[in-house]
Amino acid sequence: MKRSCVQVYTGDGKGKTTAAMGLAMRAAGQGLSVKVVQFMKGRDTGEIASLQKLGIELVRASQSTKFFAMMSDDEKAVLRSGAAAVLARIDAWLNHIDVLILDEALGALACGVLGLDELLHIMDSRGSTEVVLTGRNAPDAVTAKADLVTEMREVKHYMHSGVGARKGIEY
Repeated sequence: MKRSCVQVYTGDGKGKTTAAMGLAMRAAGQGLSVKVVQFMKGRDTGEIASLQKLGIELVRASQSTKFFAMMSDDEKAVLRSGAAAVLARIDAWLNHIDVLILDEALGALACGVLGLDELLHIMDSRGSTEVVLTGRNAPDAVTAKADLVTEMREVKHYMHSGVGARKGIEY
């Protein structure tokens, strides 16, 4: 059995999802099977179009484009329900695919959409599947179990000078 690892991209800086999608592209280019799950994102983005062109399946827990704090209780319940459905699929994928990217899993954890036990279960049950987690504020229990932890740290960001999200660059 090949050695699989858990990679975590965390921190307050830009680039966590971008790093994970770069890994997905690299893996697919080498003939590996890749699945991407997005937990806290519903907006159409350039990475979705690229993943589709590469034949990488993307599953979303929700189609909402709202920030969690701005969601109604009903919208939060839909997000939690979607996350629960995705978790059942993830269990079936482990050991049957090469790479599993859980984009914004750490954000979902922070909002209570995912439980820490659920995330640790995925990490422990991964078998031969490489698991990549993204999001801010990775808890100690996750970083302790991970094989690689990269923290993206903001030094300077153009959004602070009024540059908004740009198509093809931020989404």
